[in-house]
Amino acid sequence: MSALPASARGTAHLHAPDALRAIPLVPRNLVLGFLTAYRAVISPLYGDVCAYYPSCSAYAVCAVQQHGAAKGAVLAAWRILRCNPWTRGGVDDVRPHPNFRHALTPRGFVVPSRKD
Repeated sequence: MSALPASARGTAHLHAPDALRAIPLVPRNLVLGFLTAYRAVISPLYGDVCAYYPSCSAYAVCAVQQHGAAKGAVLAAWRILRCNPWTRGGVDDVRPHPNFRHALTPRGFVVPSRKD
């Protein structure tokens, strides 16, 4: 079982010619690394307690992938504030960024899309 939801994984790989184009994605990928570690180590200790689908940590992964480290963190924090015992819960997916132009690796990291 992966620590990432299926929608947060892709098939892309970082190629050497794209390394310079990947530098602006470093903060996003650092946050994604932290979230992946949290989902692998800490999240299983809590079990399935989130009122929403996907879980709050899976929502955070998708939000950071789609919107970047800063806006993704704000969206995740807002989601965590909404997840409480008095909420009705339900399906709450991250709205895709209208201009998302990156690719996802099998580990969930964001890399520049290939131009070829």
